[in-house]
Amino acid sequence: MAAGPGLVNVANVLTVLRIVLVPAFVACLAAGGTGWRVTAFVLFWIASVTDFLDGWLARQRGLVTDFGKVADPIADKALTGAALITLSVMHELSWWVTAVILVREVGVTLLRFAVIKRGVIAASRGGKLKTLLQILAISLYVLPGPFGVARPIVMGLAVAVTLVTGADYVLRAARLRRAPAAP
Repeated sequence: MAAGPGLVNVANVLTVLRIVLVPAFVACLAAGGTGWRVTAFVLFWIASVTDFLDGWLARQRGLVTDFGKVADPIADKALTGAALITLSVMHELSWWVTAVILVREVGVTLLRFAVIKRGVIAASRGGKLKTLLQILAISLYVLPGPFGVARPIVMGLAVAVTLVTGADYVLRAARLRRAPAAP
């Protein structure tokens, strides 16, 4: 039987890098001032790109590991959650927006773990759109500049797609729970 990929591989390193970038991003965002906001924006985008890149590399190069399956969604939630919470603490984003998104994110993650013995709930196109909209919306809030009208519009779209895709994940999980357990 062939051994699986090692724990230390490029996909897992990118996931860990995303986790490490979270406190640096929060520190820069909280520091205030245009330079720190731009630095926070750059760190947020570097971390966001690793989110797309690590999964792609893992699938393309056969580097999928149990560590990556667990750490990747945790890294995603840590980045998004830290951004939303920090923006809410700074009174730049309503707490209800942060609460709705975080409850959905944690709920879907728990659902995925609850049905993992029956199968994997893969990310849907809607889930990928949700991630992209959240990244764009958070970016508009982080980056200094005249984005007044665009910020709530893009965040509103992100919240709407977040809720719709959350409902879709609940339906998919319910179907998996009714299916026989995978061997």
